[in-house]
Amino acid sequence: MQRVLKIHPEDNVLVALRNLSKGEKIPYNGDEYVLQENVPAKHKFFTHELNPGDKVIMYGVLVGKAQHAVPAGGLMTTENVKHAAEPYRYRPSHYEWHAPDVSKFTGRTFKGYHRRDGRVGTANYWVFMPTVFCENRNLDVIREALHNELGYAVTDKYKQKAHHLVALYKSGGDISAMDLEIKESFVNTNRVFKNVDGIKFLNHTGGCGGTRQDAATLGKLLAAYADHPNVAGVTVLSLGCQHLQVQDFLDDLKQRNPNFDKPLYVFEQQKTQSEEQLITEAIRKTFLGLIEVNQQERKPASLDKLVIGVKCGGSDGFSGISANPAVGYCSDLLVALGGKILLAEFPELCGAEQQLIDRTKDETAAKKFIRLMTEYNEQAHKVGSGFEMNPSPGNIRDGLITDAIKSNGAAKKGGTSPVADVLDYTEPATKPGLSLVCTPGNDVEATTGKAASGATLILFTTGLGTPTGNPVCPVIKIATNTGLMKRMSDIIDINAGPVIDGEKTIEQMGEEILEYCIKAASGEVIPKAVQLNQDDFIPWKRGVSL
Repeated sequence: MQRVLKIHPEDNVLVALRNLSKGEKIPYNGDEYVLQENVPAKHKFFTHELNPGDKVIMYGVLVGKAQHAVPAGGLMTTENVKHAAEPYRYRPSHYEWHAPDVSKFTGRTFKGYHRRDGRVGTANYWVFMPTVFCENRNLDVIREALHNELGYAVTDKYKQKAHHLVALYKSGGDISAMDLEIKESFVNTNRVFKNVDGIKFLNHTGGCGGTRQDAATLGKLLAAYADHPNVAGVTVLSLGCQHLQVQDFLDDLKQRNPNFDKPLYVFEQQKTQSEEQLITEAIRKTFLGLIEVNQQERKPASLDKLVIGVKCGGSDGFSGISANPAVGYCSDLLVALGGKILLAEFPELCGAEQQLIDRTKDETAAKKFIRLMTEYNEQAHKVGSGFEMNPSPGNIRDGLITDAIKSNGAAKKGGTSPVADVLDYTEPATKPGLSLVCTPGNDVEATTGKAASGATLILFTTGLGTPTGNPVCPVIKIATNTGLMKRMSDIIDINAGPVIDGEKTIEQMGEEILEYCIKAASGEVIPKAVQLNQDDFIPWKRGVSL
């Protein structure tokens, strides 16, 4: 196995692919470097001496500046390097893209749910959504009533463990010595409605009490979920007096899709005689709707109907080397096939802006990206933060020392194709190709936003492990390293570790990821996040969230 890697010929750092020890002599491309200290796997060391203010180059771009003199072979740390990135601007560009060979996938199809407007879903869900947080408890009651009866509940091993603990306690047994090994949870396949993949509940904390702008954004978000190609029908619960009025939501829905024709049932609690009447009628009406949408079946669709969001979370020093570039190659394959790719997380594009601008075909879209990035970063600075403060302690411990390092690795998920469009939060993706979507880097806010823009699958890379999912968009987890895959195989679907281990190329891994996407889109494999009902949903209130 190779011990180190230089990502770009102009880089003045090398990445350790395994733990390296102080004093080791590291040969690379005809040069030899003597390590001045231990260099853990995923971290970087300098290829030559740097003085204060000197540029640190990685991925071929500026990612930081030296804070004091550092020797060749020295470990990069948060003490000796601080974030830095080149300024960016619009400039005419003649970007040429060399599309990958897609002959393996030409003519391939997936089995999806065809909607009347031409879009194709990878799942068929019924969604309950509240216009205000006051209705969350009612959603919980309905969920409790329907999930088990209709066969959508996961068999809960933790309830079994708790049951055994209670029994042992009542019998006077030794709880500390009890073996709580229970067989794994599994998805109940004994569903009443075979063609309805699940009933999802979009509990949230908005709709009232915040700003009117927050309520307006939430209305557009809920409309986007109602209109999502993976959604077959919708039940809306409203209190009545909240900021986000039902009519506002309906107006947003009509504006988004004037021909919206799915079953849609609205219940307003302040117009009913009792809570019991509200919940009973919502359950009854929804049951009738489920009977209707259960008639829909999966049918073949060409791969250009896929809309894949690409996301990273719990990132590590291998993210930009293995999983992200592999997802990027998968992205290029799908773009070449006529599909759509959504790259979001604007705080994690800091330092990669100029490359993306130069790849943007339309000047108006490029300037929209510049405006959104600038306004977002300025808003963060007004409260004493900034994009440079995005990396988490876990990111830093595993080698992502500056935001520009993290961002340039994160941008690899978008591949190399031209940028076809730039979308603000909740704007729908309409153009084939790669679109940039304005969302926070926050895992759940970002996945929530990608689904709002129309992602029907999300590829989620992780180096440290994260359990994030989404209610309506199946999330596929990809490990950056084999160690993580072994530790957290219960939440990981694909292992990109063989890239680090030298067993697979980026291209081979990217093709493997696309093959998995085709199976997941067809319902032939169920991603772990879906199996575990990881239905995370957090609306972004357009405040400072990195």
